[in-house]
Amino acid sequence: MARKPKRKALDDAGVLALKAKSKRYAFPDPEQRGHYIRIQPSGSKSYVVVARDLAGKQIWTTIGEVGLISIDEAREKAREAIKATRSGKDPEGPQSFEAVSDEWFKLHVIKRQLRSQAELRRVIDNNILPTWAGREFQSIRRSDVAKLLDEIEEDKGSVAADKALAVIGGISSWYTARHEDYVNPIVRGMRRSNPKERARDRVLSDDELRAIWKQAEANGIFGAIVRVLLLTGQRLDKVAKMKWDDVSTDGTWTIATKNREKGNAGVLVLPAIAIEIIRSLPRFESNPFVFSGLGDARYNSFGRGKADFDRKLKLPHWQMHDLRRTARSLMSRASIRPDIAERVLGHVQPGVEGIYDSHTYGQEKAHALKALAGLIESIVNPPAENVVSLSRAP
Repeated sequence: MARKPKRKALDDAGVLALKAKSKRYAFPDPEQRGHYIRIQPSGSKSYVVVARDLAGKQIWTTIGEVGLISIDEAREKAREAIKATRSGKDPEGPQSFEAVSDEWFKLHVIKRQLRSQAELRRVIDNNILPTWAGREFQSIRRSDVAKLLDEIEEDKGSVAADKALAVIGGISSWYTARHEDYVNPIVRGMRRSNPKERARDRVLSDDELRAIWKQAEANGIFGAIVRVLLLTGQRLDKVAKMKWDDVSTDGTWTIATKNREKGNAGVLVLPAIAIEIIRSLPRFESNPFVFSGLGDARYNSFGRGKADFDRKLKLPHWQMHDLRRTARSLMSRASIRPDIAERVLGHVQPGVEGIYDSHTYGQEKAHALKALAGLIESIVNPPAENVVSLSRAP
């Protein structure tokens, strides 16, 4: 009988060599059953252990952050945690931020089926856990929050910092309701931007639109996203998550709909220029997304992509959402009925009409996008002015 091959040993160097993936995953320790190395998409790693308590429930415990303790130390702590869990004792002692955030995500976000699950997970994994994964939760003070927000704002901007603050605040409030001795470090005045000041009504001028389009033509996947946003008027999230299976051979795009989602454009017949842009992109068998990222994930480097785009464009104070607002204004300029333009954008129709009118407006929306594409084409490639050649009199 053939022997099973011996599992390869894992040391500290091997742990450091483990690669991040597009989603968080746990790598099993071949030398300690129940012990794992949890790896975040950002590359942050921590040791965790799982065991069943007296009631048969799985209990996950965070041991510590990779780099702060060795794998041998983590194995020893893992054995102690397993014994404690199986005997009915609390294996954790002070909980880490990662452990509390996982518990909050499971009991609050997933249980309530929040539509923002993916975004909340992204903020935690990419902006918070790389700094706080192994940090004792109750040791985090107001100054620690401020320092983390400073770092996020410096690297990714004030809006990203405010999103992290909202998540930290949500976790802290949830934890406060369960622990009477906990002092919530979040206070008023910690925001890095004012939502009212962020509200915009900017519509790109023809000159700005031409400059953005020209730069987008030479800017790969990010540039393709910019042009499709302008040609369809859709939200960035919808365009970024477009899959090849969502677009039929004739160029009809069926937009994915989330549970309980109210505003969605539904099915759109894309104009020829948008179809051309999409079909010019590389298609990988292992990746279902039109705008592909690493592995099987969608493109998600919008902060870096726009920063690089802006360095070349040199157009101040424009945002991605300005493209959607501009598309809506251009449809009015192209004499598209307001209610049709609103349906193209996926806005819910108000009043009785929105409740009783079940017509899909497929042809009307197709005509609107075709007219929008024609107007954009005339703006970015204006016809040459008539030039009259004057000959000199003899």
